Amino acid sequence: MSYVARDDRPADKAARYAEVEAEILAVLDGEPNRTARMATVASMLADAFPAFFWTGFYVVDEDKTEELVVGPYQGTLGCLRIAFSRGVCGAAARTRTTQIVEDVHAFPGHIACDPRSASEIVVPVFDASGALIAVFDVDATVTSAFDASDAYALEALMAKVFAGAA
Repeated sequence: MSYVARDDRPADKAARYAEVEAEILAVLDGEPNRTARMATVASMLADAFPAFFWTGFYVVDEDKTEELVVGPYQGTLGCLRIAFSRGVCGAAARTRTTQIVEDVHAFPGHIACDPRSASEIVVPVFDASGALIAVFDVDATVTSAFDASDAYALEALMAKVFAGAA
């Protein structure tokens, strides 16, 4: 089963991403605080897509640069820390590429923060200088919930919100 947009038509997923991106950018206009930006993105995306079970950020730890620490999120309790060498979030941070996992239970080294998670997408987040600052993680309770259209939309949104891309 794959994710479909609010009105159950897959073609509308891209349109919903465009709509929520415009809403997020409008809310964040003029807000410089990174934590506030992350909290807003996590909240608004969780609300916009009912299939998003856990939505949030893992931030690169300032003292342990090869480790992520939980940041703003929506959902059940998240893992507090994830090494770059572990799990889907670690893989996204280590490779600096988006990870789409159709079935997290088949992913070697998956970290089960919540056993109801079935599929996941993790997008690396960069600042204006190109430095990795976080990963954006979304889990769903169904397998194969994410595809290339999710990756494209989320990568574009993260660039606009955190790297200042237009």
